[in-house]
Amino acid sequence: MIHQLTTLPYAKDAFEPVISRHTVDFHYGKHLQTYVNNLNNLVKGTEFDGKTVEQIVASAPDGGLFNNAGQVLNHTLYFLQFAPQPKSAVPTGKLAEAINGSFGSFEVLQKELSDAAITLFGSGWAWLSAYSSSKLVITKEPNGSNPLRNGLKPLLGFDVWEHAYYLDYQNRRADHIKELWKIIDWETVASRLS
Repeated sequence: MIHQLTTLPYAKDAFEPVISRHTVDFHYGKHLQTYVNNLNNLVKGTEFDGKTVEQIVASAPDGGLFNNAGQVLNHTLYFLQFAPQPKSAVPTGKLAEAINGSFGSFEVLQKELSDAAITLFGSGWAWLSAYSSSKLVITKEPNGSNPLRNGLKPLLGFDVWEHAYYLDYQNRRADHIKELWKIIDWETVASRLS
């Protein structure tokens, strides 16, 4: 199986000024493409050749193969969780119920997930994940790790590697995280809960 760079369902400048075209060109076009290329090279001739990226992330030992597979999965979920003009600024339906049941309110979720992203030391990801259809949890994942590794279903992820925001926000990670809430496609996030 050859792993492919996901196709973006929007123009590269669709999120300006939240995320600039310049950042998308580097983040998606250079960083994610490199992870895809590395994964394809590392998987050849191994027991993971022919496996999906999810299968690799769930079972590969720590190291280059796992790191690159994790970053392919993370970035694919990341780039597909946004919409230029989301239909709703807040989650609805089963996702809203799960958020309210797990965190008390959407506002509490926003604060806790933002805090997790802002306070994660170094590079990595902050995730909202499900461990059942109604129970959600926030995790901090170092480097290229993904909650799937621990049996969770990743729903919404914030990339806090500097390549995700430095061109637009320099060292202002908190400003970047605050702006991301404006472009989340809650329908896509909700579809991951099913």
